[in-house]
Amino acid sequence: MSSWTRPGSAIAAIALLPALLAASGCAGSAGATGADYTVMTWAPSGTGAFDRPGVTAVAEAIGRDVNTKGLGGHRLRVITCNEHNTVDGGTACVRQAVDNKVIAVIGSYSLNSDSLLPGLEAARIPYIGGYGLSGAEFSSPLSYPVAGGTPTLVAGNGRQLVAAGCRTIALVRPDTAAGDTLTGYLGAAVRPAGVKLVDVRVSEQSPDYGDAARKALGDDRTGTCASDALAPEQSAKLLDAYGKLAPKHTLLGALIGSVPQSVVGSQGSAGGPLDNAYVAGWYPPTSSHAWDALRALVGGDNGIDPSDLAVQTTWIAYQVFLGAAQHLQDAGTPLTAKSLRDQLDSGDTLNTGGVTPPLSWGDMLPSPDSPRLTNTWITYQQVKAGQLTQQQSGFLDMRWVLTGGKPPQ
Repeated sequence: MSSWTRPGSAIAAIALLPALLAASGCAGSAGATGADYTVMTWAPSGTGAFDRPGVTAVAEAIGRDVNTKGLGGHRLRVITCNEHNTVDGGTACVRQAVDNKVIAVIGSYSLNSDSLLPGLEAARIPYIGGYGLSGAEFSSPLSYPVAGGTPTLVAGNGRQLVAAGCRTIALVRPDTAAGDTLTGYLGAAVRPAGVKLVDVRVSEQSPDYGDAARKALGDDRTGTCASDALAPEQSAKLLDAYGKLAPKHTLLGALIGSVPQSVVGSQGSAGGPLDNAYVAGWYPPTSSHAWDALRALVGGDNGIDPSDLAVQTTWIAYQVFLGAAQHLQDAGTPLTAKSLRDQLDSGDTLNTGGVTPPLSWGDMLPSPDSPRLTNTWITYQQVKAGQLTQQQSGFLDMRWVLTGGKPPQ
């Protein structure tokens, strides 16, 4: 589960259920309409910092591409909805999904999923590959997340810094309940190596980035390291303060959600605070050939940034959906919301073209906090000349950290 969340409105979710049930007619009614298979993708647009118009744009591009090739004799109708970064806006999207009897909501981005997923559950509509900004995306029985959430990243970055020779790691994280859990995951990841953990909390109300940077730097000796687990806007300010201290020996690490390419480009040039920083990612860096298909789809569309994690997650979610649809087609089973759920729950693996290991919800994490999590793999990346590059090939599994196990030998 991500640490960059805000509480959902349980009251709004409960109030929404009767209307959704009435709109759906019956809980199992979602499915194909005529010759079309209808799906939805939502994300906020025109609202400010959390806008992700690329999410809905890439969904529409995928729909057009699918329809040039066909989908078992059917067309894919992709409905997009502006979630407006509000519960009310998201509720309207849920209602639209139910009214249109969508087969699935795919690759969406919302801070309000805790309030929205109960409505999809009531209509029995699966939610594939949400970005992972709320607990419901990792716990709802109808959610199929494709990324590993922030705990997987913080554990992975800890192991990455241990391999780089760190003996002390300062975790710079939000001073929130969700942030508190990250300290435990990092501790579990680095404790077997005898590494000391320093907890640096940053208030979201009155953040002091200068003080946080000084605490992260510590005595700036060889073996001292810091891991940035803040939101991108906070990370940029932390890095400004960190750079002014001009550390000589401290190694910097970060989570991919904290330092997307937009932050790396401004802070990762030669001599910048992110130069040579170690970054744990969910997926390979954008330069990887694994993303060739996405880049080919996007082409010169300036409205879709293939380095945007939200865009990448939407792409992966659609690969999961299309893979499941192909399984059903091969079996001669009509594609409906129910048959899609059954296929995703079957334990069959689904290929995402190498941007993740094959995914299967028959192998979910045995965790009360994230029972729907299946992708516990991360990648090691490093900032070079203002770009995220591959530091180590392949994927590394952090499942042992998340389940309280022992590191692999």
